[in-house]
Amino acid sequence: MINFSRFTLDNGLRVLVHEDKSTPLISMNILYDVGSRDEDPEMTGLAHLFEHLMFGGSVNVPDYDLPLQLVGGENNAFTNNDITNYYLTIPSDNIETGFWLESDRMLELDFSQKNLDTQRSVVIEEFNQRYLNQPYGDAILKLRPLAYKVHPYRWPTIGMDISHIEKTDLEQVKRFFFAHYAPNNAILALTGNITHEKAFSLTSKWFGPIEKRILKSRKLPVEPPQDEERKLIIEKDVPSEAIYKVWHTGPRLSTDFYTIDLITDLLAGGESGRLHTRLVREMKLFSEINAYITSDIDPGLIIVHGKLMKDVDIYYAEEAINKVIESLKNGTVIKDEMEKVKNKFEASTVFSNTNIMNKAANLSFYELLGDPGLINMETDAYVKVTREMVVESANKYFVPANCCTLYYKSTRKDK
Repeated sequence: MINFSRFTLDNGLRVLVHEDKSTPLISMNILYDVGSRDEDPEMTGLAHLFEHLMFGGSVNVPDYDLPLQLVGGENNAFTNNDITNYYLTIPSDNIETGFWLESDRMLELDFSQKNLDTQRSVVIEEFNQRYLNQPYGDAILKLRPLAYKVHPYRWPTIGMDISHIEKTDLEQVKRFFFAHYAPNNAILALTGNITHEKAFSLTSKWFGPIEKRILKSRKLPVEPPQDEERKLIIEKDVPSEAIYKVWHTGPRLSTDFYTIDLITDLLAGGESGRLHTRLVREMKLFSEINAYITSDIDPGLIIVHGKLMKDVDIYYAEEAINKVIESLKNGTVIKDEMEKVKNKFEASTVFSNTNIMNKAANLSFYELLGDPGLINMETDAYVKVTREMVVESANKYFVPANCCTLYYKSTRKDK
């Protein structure tokens, strides 16, 4: 059981505190309720660009990293479709340095052309290396707009097109910052060697003076139900052919989220997963294959993708995937298989929550979902999944009209 307390400042900043006296460290996690879904379709990639800009210095602190490193701290961040998350770990005696740095960059960044040019170049290079110059890297750029037609999940976090980042200017950056980076759009979680009283005192001191801001209203278009199968063929000079299949599923808080997550573990939970056992080890159709859910706050995707062995027909391999999924729909799930997946999840959750950084991130995210108490309840939610629930959800989502398929074909002669 992870015990925590919470409070909210007058400016809207929500704060969660979990005291853990067994460690000399404190983890500080700040979640901003802004992700790539909050971007303008004509100017995508800004949320991810801001992840980089936030480390480029503020008005009062030109170098974020150096003061933190001098007191033994370390930090990182990530952006996804729904959130931007910043986190640091620091010795408890030096925690005020963390409050100083995080509150200062929430107050106002260094909106200089030099900083923008530097971070924009970094992001453009990342776009090129990860998505354009890497085999299969552009698959997600093609797959998302195939699956989504109106919802902003139709572009990845990096952005829809590299030109959007290339033409970003300072005015756009400033508008985005003040519309999303605000105490009333943030959640702070503190875990480790800190008391509720100290957390309240330091949060009030450093974040309290920052005024709440007028936030950009979120009016996202609802993705209509998909009513027919969609397919796309790409031909590239890649080492082997690959296949990507996605099915729409419900939002993060849907009643069958845990069932779908468990299904992907049944399909691809390591080498004992059904897809690996049948298609890699037994039939030798794929060199690798995986399955997972995107876990998005809004309705997300179930994704199955794999790379084919040499000379394997891509449509024969696709049919083999469908047969493995049909075995779930037909109810051929044995008790031991279910228990193994549940036990694996329970063990990984318990182990994950021994880490103060993971606990801080989880508390922040569950607070955003509306109930930080989920940190203590999700394991039970997985344990309660039954074979009947697996069959019901598999038949609900794994239907052709709900599926999009990307065939990534190789033009290489020696593939």
